[in-house]
Amino acid sequence: MTVNCPDKSVPPHLMHGDTIGIIAPASPFDLTRFNNGIQVLASMGFKINIPDSVYNKSGYLAGSDRDRADQINASFADESIQAILCARGGYGSMRVLPYLDYTSIRQHPKLIMGFSDITALLLSLYTRSGLISFHGPVITTLATAGSKTLSSVYTALTADKMTSIRLENGITLNSGRASGRIVCGNLTTLCHLVGTPFQPMFNGNILIVEDTGEKPYRIDRMLTQMNFAGVFEGLCGLGIGRFSHCGDMDELHEIFSRMFIPMNIPVLSGFDIGHDAENSPVPFGLEAVMDADQQAVFFG
Repeated sequence: MTVNCPDKSVPPHLMHGDTIGIIAPASPFDLTRFNNGIQVLASMGFKINIPDSVYNKSGYLAGSDRDRADQINASFADESIQAILCARGGYGSMRVLPYLDYTSIRQHPKLIMGFSDITALLLSLYTRSGLISFHGPVITTLATAGSKTLSSVYTALTADKMTSIRLENGITLNSGRASGRIVCGNLTTLCHLVGTPFQPMFNGNILIVEDTGEKPYRIDRMLTQMNFAGVFEGLCGLGIGRFSHCGDMDELHEIFSRMFIPMNIPVLSGFDIGHDAENSPVPFGLEAVMDADQQAVFFG
């Protein structure tokens, strides 16, 4: 399935006092971290809607697949909710994808934000509903997010438009400029979608990836599998986020360079996305230009 879905839908930004609905598409969460994250969100001036089903548990999942999908569908259909944030990642988002009402979601576009395992949900909503979203923190990570991340989350939720992302510690692995729509997410989750009806194809896109707890050879293996599956054909540019607890970053840069520099595309490392304290929101699906030499992304 190509990531270039027609008829993109940009959700409206939030106003002070708007309501954010909370969903749990993946794993159960630590209640203390969740409550602390909710307090952070409320301190920004938003009302919070938490359905009782968010607290469901079914082993390593936050309720049954159908129940979690119904929760997502209901949150998009609810006219009292203006945006949606995810409680936690973990595992399970890909299991709800067949049960989502993509037509209804297209008709009720709302800003949704999440990362890690939530990548599967963001990608599916983009490819099947044309929904532009934000790759960014979940509720449980807001509780410990850095000041830069909290500021950028508020801006992402409320700003009319995003103009640029400038990397403070960027590393240019291959020079050049790329124009395309940004697709951003967890490498492992993207790899696990290969061979499914939700497999991504990144033709005409700029891909930004992050991960955690994966050894360098596993990252090499995932990239190789995805390359063999053809998902990188027509890729315009590559951005590299944080790879926490994944070994030496110089070694990872060598792995990415071997894979992507022969494709003659710009490769830029240093994006503040991932599983560390700083995880700045990035628009998922928005048209952009990535300039590896200026170490920045510009939005039209």
